[in-house]
Amino acid sequence: MALPKHLAELAGEILEKARKFGLDPFKTIFEVVNYEVMNEIASYGGFPTRYPHWRFGMEYERLSKSHSYGLSKIYEMVINNDPTFAYLLEGNNLVDQKTVMGHVYAHSDFFHHNLFFSHTDRGMMNEMANHAARIRSYAERFGVEKVESFIDICLSLDNLIDIHSPFRVKKRRGKEEEQSGSDGESDPDKVVGIHKLRSKEYMEEYINPREFIDQQRQKLLKEQEQQRRIPARPEQDVLQFLLDHAPLERWQADILSIVREEAFYFAPQMQTKIMNEGWATYWHSRIMTEKALKSSEVVDYAESYSKVVATAPGQFNPYKIGVELFRDIFDRWNKGRFGKEWEECEDIARREAWDLKLGQGNDKIFLVRKLYNDVTFIDEFLTEDFCRRHKLFTFALNRRKNQWEIESREFQQIKEKLLFALTNFGQPTIFVIDANFENRAELLLHHKHQGVDLQTDYSKAVLENLYQIWTRPVNIQTVTDQKGTMLRFDGTEHSERSIDYEPIR
Repeated sequence: MALPKHLAELAGEILEKARKFGLDPFKTIFEVVNYEVMNEIASYGGFPTRYPHWRFGMEYERLSKSHSYGLSKIYEMVINNDPTFAYLLEGNNLVDQKTVMGHVYAHSDFFHHNLFFSHTDRGMMNEMANHAARIRSYAERFGVEKVESFIDICLSLDNLIDIHSPFRVKKRRGKEEEQSGSDGESDPDKVVGIHKLRSKEYMEEYINPREFIDQQRQKLLKEQEQQRRIPARPEQDVLQFLLDHAPLERWQADILSIVREEAFYFAPQMQTKIMNEGWATYWHSRIMTEKALKSSEVVDYAESYSKVVATAPGQFNPYKIGVELFRDIFDRWNKGRFGKEWEECEDIARREAWDLKLGQGNDKIFLVRKLYNDVTFIDEFLTEDFCRRHKLFTFALNRRKNQWEIESREFQQIKEKLLFALTNFGQPTIFVIDANFENRAELLLHHKHQGVDLQTDYSKAVLENLYQIWTRPVNIQTVTDQKGTMLRFDGTEHSERSIDYEPIR
């Protein structure tokens, strides 16, 4: 439903106030929907034009029950698109609608200017409709059950992408690299070009001993063999590798490419959840409290804002951490609380009174909005002072008492645990190592172990689904209980054996 006149006028007023603060959103189209439609749109990831699948139906049921039982309520939905599409909940009071509009414009500004959204498709609303039409046509041709089952497989693998690949420039290969491995049994010294140290002839056997030459030869032959392997180097974008090398039918390859494309579209939202929500909350707060809020609306606004930034026991609220970090950055750069002199100051009273009146806070937060994602944001701007002021801590399960307890209040442990949870969205990092493992056309994967073992049930299910696509046995190198392990699925049964695990550098 299009905006009523009074809401359209309100949206224009909020946009004008947002622009005066320096926000630069895409053109934004608002629609008002009831809670059932809002839940339906949310279940499709914000795209009402998305392809049909039972997973979206389950999500709709979950959201509907949560709303009916009073456990949660979706106030708005905003889509990274140009123009930006945003949905307002019918029945919200005017204070909530104004708040949501300010929140939406800040989100749109973030989509527009943050580096990690720069490679996303700005016409994704139409692209999603295109995806849906193609999948529906496959369902009509090959049967709903067959197509939906294959989508199940693809969706179970949609995190096996390289989220950094859009920003990685591929180096042009030199002639030697292009030709390496093409001469079969050529002289190893000539093919790989063993490097000898310069020496007089009579010193040759001492400067370049045979052991040194043999060691170099073995190292370079190993590198040459690596280049002949497919892939030549470990490949993190597993889905792209499957598209390039798996024996897929055309319709299967198209569906897998659709899932991969949508995974890359949603990846920046996962990479910037804390920043994005913090930025939107920061600006809707300033727009409301400094420009748009009437005296009669203060209590209603305070009540709704308190719900946004509330932190339930045992849960992490990205809105709260994000907005407080942006406020902290704004304050620090206004007062000059950064740099070598500030870091080396150990006088508590002097630090408390520190104010160089630089007035750089606003410029700094806009720069941060442009260049950072959650990992770099937390890594650079989460400080010990901030953790102490906001009483942050880590917690863990006390197995002896069978209850959750505070584990540590140490700054480094808090920061490391938070960064670990954010890196690769807290999911395993998987690489393709070899498409012809042991010369049997088996797929070899590598799990970059970072202190957390793979979940047995998840890893088995992923190997089974990869087998459905690869059609040959699938193996993965990992670490289980601090021991190198090779997990394997041959199409019938799972097996595992001990190996020497060498982590990828």
